[in-house]
Amino acid sequence: MNKKVSRRKFIKTSALIGCGIGLAGGGIMSGFISVRNRFDVIIKNGLVYSGNGDLPVVADIAIKGDKIAAIGEVGESANKIINADKLAVSPGFIDIHTHTDTNLLICPEGDSRIYQGITTDVGGNCGGSPFPYSDVEFEKQKNKLRRGYPAWQHVNGFFDALEKNKISINYASFTGHGDLRSAVVGDNDIPATKEQIEQMKNLLQHQIDCGSIGISYGLEYAPGSYANTRELVELCRVVAKNNALYAIHMRNEDDNVEDAIREAIEVARQAGARLEISHLKAQNANNWYKAPNMLKMIEEAYADGVDIAFDRYPYIAFSTGLSTFIPLWARQGSTGEILERLSDKTNFEKISQYAESRIKRLGGGQNVIITSGTGDNAKYIGKNLIECAEASHRQETDFIRDMLITHNGHVDMVCFAMTEDNVKMFLAHKLGMPASDGYVYSPTGELSAGKPHPRSYGTFPRFFGKYCRDEKITDLATAIMKMTKLPASRINLKNRGTIQAGYFADIVVFDENKIIDKAEFTNPHQFASGIEHVFVNGAHTINKGKHTGCRNGTVLRHVTT
Repeated sequence: MNKKVSRRKFIKTSALIGCGIGLAGGGIMSGFISVRNRFDVIIKNGLVYSGNGDLPVVADIAIKGDKIAAIGEVGESANKIINADKLAVSPGFIDIHTHTDTNLLICPEGDSRIYQGITTDVGGNCGGSPFPYSDVEFEKQKNKLRRGYPAWQHVNGFFDALEKNKISINYASFTGHGDLRSAVVGDNDIPATKEQIEQMKNLLQHQIDCGSIGISYGLEYAPGSYANTRELVELCRVVAKNNALYAIHMRNEDDNVEDAIREAIEVARQAGARLEISHLKAQNANNWYKAPNMLKMIEEAYADGVDIAFDRYPYIAFSTGLSTFIPLWARQGSTGEILERLSDKTNFEKISQYAESRIKRLGGGQNVIITSGTGDNAKYIGKNLIECAEASHRQETDFIRDMLITHNGHVDMVCFAMTEDNVKMFLAHKLGMPASDGYVYSPTGELSAGKPHPRSYGTFPRFFGKYCRDEKITDLATAIMKMTKLPASRINLKNRGTIQAGYFADIVVFDENKIIDKAEFTNPHQFASGIEHVFVNGAHTINKGKHTGCRNGTVLRHVTT
């Protein structure tokens, strides 16, 4: 996919003899080494992509401890030598938008992530994070175990649980605005007072001090959706002060998507905060034409000095909860209160009208697929709304109501509402990067249930195989930069995201001719092919396509600069 540079030409061009080589402009670099050095691992003869977008070079990479020790012709003095001839070698992939979170306590191996070459997950997105909790709520839970660990109130307690559990991938997290607001204001549709905004700002500062990388908004979800723009700006002032990042699931992604982009940009501009627009999309067929103008708006903000970028998953279907068929006014309060409204005939008539309008805008019930369910309702998994309604002898909205009541408000769905042309347009854009919006799953055990969106297993191999290799929306060097250096720069990761001596040895070795996703909507629990080796902080975690059991990942905490 890229022009290869031979070892002989590379050594000659770099004008360095023996063991010290480099690339100008911040590319692949190494200090001088001695033949007496012994390394833990040498990856030999690989086609090395730096992550900077440069042409690849044929070179060896030596690993010592958790770091890249040298790059070039490094000899063969190592405990382990991996022949990477005809294989690509790149920095580990960084997924800037995930909902991994507490699933890492269930599957610390990070199966659906590590098997696609992801070495770092960023959680706490869309306004949801497993922290913070109000003093009242924490008082109720503090003597209980959560996923086998003492209940926590703030991000440091959650990070402690991950570190004690030991994980196979690196993990960083935003603070979810929905949980922040719930802890201070509650779950009802009321404006935050000036005093409550100050409380939220102080609480957010505490999370960042403890390592959170910023704030995420989920403005299509309660209770975050009840915040006005002023509240968003004030909280982002804390983010800006700490040079952290503000990510946003915008207030709307279909009919009013352009207004939502304006709001997102205006918040960043007023607060001086760096902005990441999450899973950029023009949802529903009547909005597909808006994509070029959406990108124009982002480009104009960038040119005007707003530090802005966006992410996007490489699929035409999104995934969310069935509860989004409930209007926001009916989603406020506790789960019990929401279910009471569903059960009330008068309220449900209004809710049903809203749900019907949403189904219509999505193009009909055939585009809505149920992906979770327990007991007798498991038979609906994989069926669309029309099929579910027919099988249950109910109207579509009645089926939605009954499923939500039976499952305490928690049912997942996949909706086909985007177009391939827009997916390509967003992924190819210079400010765009692939991200899964996915979770940790596994083909076995507790996390193998249901038929979740295949993006959790296939995002990065699909981006490479389908969109870059086969459809040629960009070259492989640029694609790797979008998955490594670019997201690393957004969340201020230090010494990660590129292949350089002295950087952490998060490395993926893959076959660029074979890499592809295998996960399907009908059979999602399948690992991708073409990923041969993965190293996380120097530990050989995927060896010849198999998990070694190593759990050498770490929590990546924000450091204010």
